[in-house]
Amino acid sequence: MKFSKIKTILVGEPVFRLKQLKKLVFQDLIYNWDQATVLNLELRKKLAKEIPLEIPYKLVESKDKNTLKAVVFLTDRLSCEAVLMRHKGRNTVCISSQVGCALNCAFCATGKAGFKRNLTSDEIIDQVLLFTRLLKKENKKLNNVVFMGMGEPFLNYQAVLEAIKTINDPFGLAIGSRHISVSTCGIIEGIKKFSLEPLQVNLAISLHAPTDKQRTQLMPVNKKYPLKDVLNIATDYVNKTKRKLMFEYTLIKGINDRPEDALNLAKIMDQKLFFVNLIVYNPTGAFESSTKESIETFRKILEQNGVQATLRYHFGSDINAACGQLAPKYYS
Repeated sequence: MKFSKIKTILVGEPVFRLKQLKKLVFQDLIYNWDQATVLNLELRKKLAKEIPLEIPYKLVESKDKNTLKAVVFLTDRLSCEAVLMRHKGRNTVCISSQVGCALNCAFCATGKAGFKRNLTSDEIIDQVLLFTRLLKKENKKLNNVVFMGMGEPFLNYQAVLEAIKTINDPFGLAIGSRHISVSTCGIIEGIKKFSLEPLQVNLAISLHAPTDKQRTQLMPVNKKYPLKDVLNIATDYVNKTKRKLMFEYTLIKGINDRPEDALNLAKIMDQKLFFVNLIVYNPTGAFESSTKESIETFRKILEQNGVQATLRYHFGSDINAACGQLAPKYYS
């Protein structure tokens, strides 16, 4: 869908038409302009030609029915992936901002696939719209949107920002800003810009190691954005936005899950400003997942040292839909 073209299509139309079309697409959730019977036939034909509403995709569901992955087919034979996660009555969609990723984190399948291109704001919105339509068929609603899929959001800043505005727009998908989260590996320029946006969107920073040596081994981007600089900008962000910030930490067996790693992490976490979201490593062929015992020990050490820590619920690893497992593909 190319809804960003809508204003050029509506030249000469009444002013109210834009809000009317937003309601039809994002709230009534029509999937074909023929359903828009409030519009005249000529305009419907024009819209069908210039802004088709069909979103080509393929679905894969996990065995426990809690995870639904959509492979969304793009116009250039590439694809991106988005994931719907059902948990405790809430529906959260994890969306991608790029096709692939250039950052090459050692534990991530997306990075191994390499970077193909940025997604447009329309392509980002399509992922949310797709699942919103599917949930409507079940008389359910989408509750949360997280930019934690393929790619680094702050390396596609403008498209991500435009998508967030449509997702949050009361006349758009109407997802509250506090139900939208963006995850970055620590792109300092992006965090600075984001702190100045008039949004109440949540921010998460992927940390994954408590020392520069460990983090550089797992995340080459640490060479450009070392821990000290990431932590400093994180503090500035919280002070400007007055919102607590989440650090994501993937636990990998024998690499970053030892008691001394937990103690080192506790030392660099500001207890008042930050909290830690622990993630179980999802197999991508490079490492092993931490044991339940080491995960619980790690969490307890953080809490004993005053650091708030939660363990992310495990979703979709059996369909390669879990954190770090998404990867782009070519389609003929």
